[in-house]
Amino acid sequence: MSLKPPKKTDMSKNWMQKRRDVKRTISPEYHLIVTEGTKTEPEYFDSLKKRINEKYPERIQLDISGIGDNTVNLFERAKALAEENPNKYKHVWVVYDTDSFPAENINLVPVLCKNNSTSNCQYHAIWSNQCIELWFLLHFSYMHSDLYRDEYYPKLDSTLKTISAGKYRKNREDMFEVLLPYLDTAISNAKKLNTLNGKKEPSKSAPSTQIYRLMEKMKFYLNS
Repeated sequence: MSLKPPKKTDMSKNWMQKRRDVKRTISPEYHLIVTEGTKTEPEYFDSLKKRINEKYPERIQLDISGIGDNTVNLFERAKALAEENPNKYKHVWVVYDTDSFPAENINLVPVLCKNNSTSNCQYHAIWSNQCIELWFLLHFSYMHSDLYRDEYYPKLDSTLKTISAGKYRKNREDMFEVLLPYLDTAISNAKKLNTLNGKKEPSKSAPSTQIYRLMEKMKFYLNS
């Protein structure tokens, strides 16, 4: 290879032009969170969305939809939203309480999520048996007693008072911010419950919640 400098007559030729790096635009990863509830869950996840979207708008974007439907119907509506939206969702999170819905419907949603997932879009069944208030309470203590949903409210009320965070009420708008400092504890406690329940179906895994799976995915954007 010649070490001589290029001729002046060659400098204007295209193959001699200095290479210009082209700035590449990388689209953010889109997530859709669809909830059974229309107030409590959307309030919680809207606060998550606001914090992450403002901090990492070029890396990840969250969309939240409180559907007001349950189990299988909720999945079908989530799937329709994902397919109709011009954003190409990488993850669709179907968030629902088991309540007293038929066991076959509760258990079918994870199957539907698995069967409809592709390499481009993953569906996740994020159920809580019985309710999201279990997830809230796990921020403060581990518990494995199978309580009826209304029994969580006074426990949360009492616990929030001990940290001077007021009383618990449904649809409280600041629950995400109140609970965020204790997120690692909640994830750890939810994992313990998941291990305890083993391979039981969602309808028989009581108490248990899968919200920790969603929050583990988001944790990087909350801590960094």
